[in-house]
Amino acid sequence: MTIDYLIVGQGVAGSVLAWTLDQRGSSVVLTNDPTTPSASAVAAGIVNPLTGRKLVQTWKADALFPFLHDFYSSIEAELGVRFFHPGTIYRPYRSEAEKLSYQTYTADPAVRPYIDSSTNDDAYAPYINNALGGLTVGQAGWVDLTEFGRLIKGYFIRKNQYYEGRVPVDELLMTESSVIWNGVRFGKVIFCDGVQATENPLFNWLPYAPVKGQILTATVENYPVKSIVNQGVFVLPVRPGLIRIGATYSWHDLDWKTTDEARTYLEEKARALLKIPFEIVGQQAGIRPSSKDRRPFVGIHPDQPAVGIFGGMGTKGVSLSPYLAEQFARYLLDGEEIEPEANITRCVSL
Repeated sequence: MTIDYLIVGQGVAGSVLAWTLDQRGSSVVLTNDPTTPSASAVAAGIVNPLTGRKLVQTWKADALFPFLHDFYSSIEAELGVRFFHPGTIYRPYRSEAEKLSYQTYTADPAVRPYIDSSTNDDAYAPYINNALGGLTVGQAGWVDLTEFGRLIKGYFIRKNQYYEGRVPVDELLMTESSVIWNGVRFGKVIFCDGVQATENPLFNWLPYAPVKGQILTATVENYPVKSIVNQGVFVLPVRPGLIRIGATYSWHDLDWKTTDEARTYLEEKARALLKIPFEIVGQQAGIRPSSKDRRPFVGIHPDQPAVGIFGGMGTKGVSLSPYLAEQFARYLLDGEEIEPEANITRCVSL
């Protein structure tokens, strides 16, 4: 018997791809090595169509955001558990110049669908420093990645299609039509191993540019704000009395250790943004699997037709993975093309 796919890695990318292939009728074994750190275990899970100080529209946002909202909502409906929290992001203006710039930019018909025109600045004023008002971004929200990962793991365990442990590359017997591992034949093995791909001899040639990020968890009282608030850092209300504050970006010192410097930076930014007190109770660090051209890595190895990769999602894995997993599934099952900007063929020297 041949199992269709061996998915290596159960972060956001691996979970989403495994679910997508399973729903298309493929047989899938999903694996995860609990001894390997994962950026998905740290990430806040925010989906945001307009990012950064300049409100840059996320790549392929018009396709990604309707798709991801339907994708996560459909899993919730099937499994009967909530983990996706659609909502808005409130962006207080930092200056009159920024206010004018944002208002001019968001008048663009291409950007306007992502703007929520019902902003009530007065509702935020008791809790947020927003003397100049603010802008509300719609079609946003966040995924509880801990809960999402738990649900996907449980789903595949119940199907007896989950393996917890390492899948060493040197143990894979690769042929043109299949891969044999642990005495089992798989049609394809697809690596969704995040930043660990930089050490994977099959894919370490891809132009990764890993980014370290840190995030804080804090307790807070009397904070009824439901939206994510973002002004240099984000404040994400997880549940009553608990918020997350993030995130830092560092292309140096790429380890999984938290630092006092990052804590001080985030705490100072958050205290300047919030009018109410909060207490830091946790700090986490992760390494995002970003790429040099800020595009994902999706496709089949140029010399090993039974080996693929689905990664390089960087800071936007929660947003990118559903749409690209569907594209990859259509490539694998129906022969359709992969988005050229995501296909790893762009990285292969001719």
